[in-house]
Amino acid sequence: MNLAVNTPWALTGLLLTLLPLFNSGMRTSPAPWTALIPGDTLSVFIVCCLRLCAMAAIAGLVLGMAGLHRTEQSRERIGHGAHIVLLLDRSSSMDNTFAGRAPNGVEESKATAARRLLTDFVKQRQTDLIGVAEYSTSPLFVMPLTENKNAVQAAIAATATPALGFTHVSKGLGMAISFFEQQPVTGSRIVLLVSDGAAAIDHDSEQKLREWFKQQQVRLYWIFLRTAGSPGIFDQPEDSRDDNAQAMPELYLHKFFLGLGSPYQAYEAESPDALKQAIADINQLENLPMHYFERIPKQDLSAACYNVAAFLLLVLLGVKFFEVKR
Repeated sequence: MNLAVNTPWALTGLLLTLLPLFNSGMRTSPAPWTALIPGDTLSVFIVCCLRLCAMAAIAGLVLGMAGLHRTEQSRERIGHGAHIVLLLDRSSSMDNTFAGRAPNGVEESKATAARRLLTDFVKQRQTDLIGVAEYSTSPLFVMPLTENKNAVQAAIAATATPALGFTHVSKGLGMAISFFEQQPVTGSRIVLLVSDGAAAIDHDSEQKLREWFKQQQVRLYWIFLRTAGSPGIFDQPEDSRDDNAQAMPELYLHKFFLGLGSPYQAYEAESPDALKQAIADINQLENLPMHYFERIPKQDLSAACYNVAAFLLLVLLGVKFFEVKR
């Protein structure tokens, strides 16, 4: 049962459970000699039950004061799903609408739409392990891989913080991949990148990311939230002078992802409905058999001990109330 207590020295109070063996708690009354009367089996049984109730009540009180609890455990589970890290862009442009304007109450921002649809996505992925990370100027660790969907949804909601001005996607990807370290390689391993822009990645970072993606066997999905009128990840430069990572960072980041050597799929969403469709496609694609261990947190049992003790004491008080007084 993996039971433990917070204050072991309090268990010495269990010696008090022996008291009912020496005193039944009932009033004694003088009676004539009854040796010739046959034994009353029912009375003996009732007395034994009352003594056991008293002993259990004392034990419940002592265990409650000692802080009885069930320690943290892990349970092996096998299902269909994936290990998913949600990597969210928190640059300042994400706080604008898909039309490139500040939200006015009618149109929601790209960040708000992403949070809303990702929350629905998490609800549908009941057997996945999901983690959350952000990036802007620097990466931000939000939630480790967990099967607790309520915690993941709370982590997504917590990303509604003021955004920063820069996008450092390589650092964000590096942190997302680190989520899979010390994790068993089972099912699909996915980084779901949600962003509305890109930035040039230096050569050293490119080499590290290629190595990490291969080592951790990670699949990459990129949902590009395209602002109206801005270049897309599939657009080609009209002028050869613009054919570089500084002028068209989204296109060159897409090309870099294609050359990672790991499975990669890109989606370009120009509205909340397009974002919803991209997430629905990913939800259908990644559903492989997965083996993992579910963590069961510490469970406090002191309240249950007090409740049992209170019930038994009420039983004993009731019996005492019906005691015949002579």
